[in-house]
Amino acid sequence: MTAAIVIPARYGSTRFAGKPLYVIAGVSMLERVWRIAQAVRGCSRVVIATEDERIVAHAATFGAEAVLTPESCSNGTERVFAATQTANITEDIVLNLQGDALLTPPWVLEAMIAEMDTAPDAEIVTPAVRLEGAALESFRHHKLTSPASGATVVFDANRNALYFSKAVIPHLRHKGFASVYRHVGLYGYRRRGLEKYIALPPTPLEQTEGLEQLRALEHGMKIRIVIVDYKGRTHGAVDSPEDVAVVEAVIAREGELIAR
Repeated sequence: MTAAIVIPARYGSTRFAGKPLYVIAGVSMLERVWRIAQAVRGCSRVVIATEDERIVAHAATFGAEAVLTPESCSNGTERVFAATQTANITEDIVLNLQGDALLTPPWVLEAMIAEMDTAPDAEIVTPAVRLEGAALESFRHHKLTSPASGATVVFDANRNALYFSKAVIPHLRHKGFASVYRHVGLYGYRRRGLEKYIALPPTPLEQTEGLEQLRALEHGMKIRIVIVDYKGRTHGAVDSPEDVAVVEAVIAREGELIAR
């Protein structure tokens, strides 16, 4: 089984224009994410998908493959699909690694590939990390000032997703029965699953929460949750300019994920 990673990297972000080119601790955000993808075992190809020539030009400076995709793509998954067509990606599995996910350990993506390899019925896989103690309290506290950042997920006994939300779910009225899992916004698709998703129309919950994965659930597709361990590393991405200082502090404290 072969796997490719596509990195959607949109220049025209409404909250942070030019975000992929922003320099984080001496290295552009896009190059950091590309280095992570390059370090993933079991991945045979890495392609950056963008709507802007400036991203293509920057990718060339560090030897990355990049393709132009339509500006009309409404989410990362649509851009990933467009890249599979434009770049003639033929691998069995396609992973979507968002262009701002610069603190994602390579072993998280490797776990997604392994899940696809052992679960042939899984059309879509996506990781989640358990939150407890100080990590949960920190997540709740961050939600007070940035309620749209980060999502949580609940799933059934077979780890098939039941619902994703920007709210903290489940509500822990009675503790000790269930845990809170933070969704890590990465996706792995079998080619048939990606093609099926792209053919689906947008849905009410997807549009309400602003979570593209809800489109799949509302149309009855199964999303397999892969429980991952960050092994002491801090989860994080850059949604706004204010997040830059946060991730730079993480890098200074924990060191580089990938050696320069």
